[in-house]
Amino acid sequence: MTPIVPVVLAGRLAPLGPDARVSGIDKKPVPGPWRIGAAGLLHDEVADTRHHGGADKALHHYAFEHYPQWRAEIGDRPPLEAPGGFGENLSTRGWTEETVCVGDVIRFGSALLQVSQGRQPCYKLNLRFGLRDMALRVQQSGRTGWYYRVLEEGAAQAGDALALVERPCPDWPLTRLSALLYHDRRNREGLAGMAALPQLADNWRALAKKRLESGRVENWSARLYGRPPRE
Repeated sequence: MTPIVPVVLAGRLAPLGPDARVSGIDKKPVPGPWRIGAAGLLHDEVADTRHHGGADKALHHYAFEHYPQWRAEIGDRPPLEAPGGFGENLSTRGWTEETVCVGDVIRFGSALLQVSQGRQPCYKLNLRFGLRDMALRVQQSGRTGWYYRVLEEGAAQAGDALALVERPCPDWPLTRLSALLYHDRRNREGLAGMAALPQLADNWRALAKKRLESGRVENWSARLYGRPPRE
């Protein structure tokens, strides 16, 4: 299936949660044409540039067909009322983590994108949804969404399709990566394969190598739950 993109979303920095932590996770539809540069969508703002944004996280894509599943699990919540609930830039039906592979090269309008990694959810999802363990739920579910790097800058219009141009890693759907990272965490053969994927983001390859060398799984607490609120 070739998904049609009905809407593209961008966020402005704003306070989030009871501690008013600055975030751009609240994405809203923006009118086309959409200009896509090396850093992502024009006018999309990022607060924590250490962990968000950058060349390998230029655009975030989330499957809208996941929304009914989330409503069934956590009930009706404001972020689930429209696309953008998970801080995504692209919202479509037709592609999910099961059908998208690392390294997929995608044409969107005149821009050329490449799937670089899945999303490692962080505690800001907890604040957005009002659930202390929302980031963990997203991680364990595998419904994380994914990121693109921009191979060629360009522009797209409402109604443009996402067209698969090339699939260099057909054996590496995003679900396989999630399984290695969060479930089958000490699968040495799988981690070695992950570490050797040239299309995968450098930080994910480094994570796999470190886990292979140390034999230990990293601590996810800070990412999933954040630092204690300021007093």
